[in-house]
Amino acid sequence: MTNSSTKLPVLGSDAEIGVGLLNEWFDPIEACLRDRVRELIQTMIESELEAVLSRPRYARRPKADPENYGACGVAGHRHGHRSRSLLGTFGRVEIAVPRARLDTSEGKTTEWKSKALRAYQRRTNQADSLIAGAYLAGTNTRRVRRALAAVFGGAVSKDTVSRVWRKVKADWDAWNARPLAEEPIVRLILDGTVVRVRLDRKATSIVLLVVLGVREDGQKVLLAVKNMGGETSQAWRAVLDDLVKRGLRQPEFLIVDGGTGLEQALAALWGDVPTQRCTVHKHRNLLAHAPPRLHDEVSADYNDMIYAASPAEIEQRRRAFLRKWRLKCKAVADSLEEAGDRLFTFTRLPPSQWKSARTTNAIERLHEEFKRRIKTQTVLPSAETAAMLFWALLASGQITMRKVDGWQSLTQKLADKPIDLAA
Repeated sequence: MTNSSTKLPVLGSDAEIGVGLLNEWFDPIEACLRDRVRELIQTMIESELEAVLSRPRYARRPKADPENYGACGVAGHRHGHRSRSLLGTFGRVEIAVPRARLDTSEGKTTEWKSKALRAYQRRTNQADSLIAGAYLAGTNTRRVRRALAAVFGGAVSKDTVSRVWRKVKADWDAWNARPLAEEPIVRLILDGTVVRVRLDRKATSIVLLVVLGVREDGQKVLLAVKNMGGETSQAWRAVLDDLVKRGLRQPEFLIVDGGTGLEQALAALWGDVPTQRCTVHKHRNLLAHAPPRLHDEVSADYNDMIYAASPAEIEQRRRAFLRKWRLKCKAVADSLEEAGDRLFTFTRLPPSQWKSARTTNAIERLHEEFKRRIKTQTVLPSAETAAMLFWALLASGQITMRKVDGWQSLTQKLADKPIDLAA
């Protein structure tokens, strides 16, 4: 008796299905190019050695010419080959690197080193760039390995990704020590962001202190990103002192989130610099002091005040806001008064700059993009890795920053004082 069934054949796991599918995508052009890579690399290194010795393999060294000293090349001899493994965008190849001993002026010999293939080099710079770029795009080390398996022929492990990332540290250290005396910074935006990292094998929340500068031409530039353990005045003062030590000039305008520690540090260092308190952070503070049923009404009145067209209108609506909410919810009015004139410092600037000067949104956007990129990793390996990753996203061009709104008027002087706060 025959058994007729309509069931489909059982397939393997997703991984098996994926491997089988990708294995069928044979490309003869790629295969031919990769077969020729080994020959091309070895020919390039052999040519480099021939130029140094001024003779091809198995040829005798030419006689010295007294009228053209040095034309006969460097004295030396070949002595075999060394097998080297090299990983590039063409995959992994095994190449035979020629060896040679060169005579020195002291009568000794030294090992010849190729300039094309550095000592202990196991990956091409383009391969490292591709691996680091995939990591910065928001994938963890294991997902980078899977994503690039087809390109590198499965030769990339998570340890390789980690080693490539550690190479970034040299550039990171140089960036942290670079002089700032030549930076034409006229404005600073300062804020902190919380990330999860692994400390003593436990997931711990830390704060990254970020300083963003605005040049005279309006271009935003990252000046510092440091893990200081918190947003205390001592932590912020350490970050600011390091910037000043490296030559940062006193800015003309500051934008802050309103944190007590940051304001204390700025007051001690640059107490006379006009400071704008972020209007978005203050909006959140007002809502925290009001019951949920009043949130829409508080937001409507606050936005009418902050986004008014002129300083006179802002002053008028501020007085109306205080009169209304002193009666309806005194905590809201007290919270607005707590900010004082720092909430309206932006009115001292030309109106074209108000949009960019009212808030710390420029740095908040970086925080959001940074957290989106590390979402797949959940917990970063260390505090230093978190700061390096934040910097590398900007340094590599994965995240770009445009000029601030109203940058054409950055050279104009500020007005004497903001709106009249006498209510």
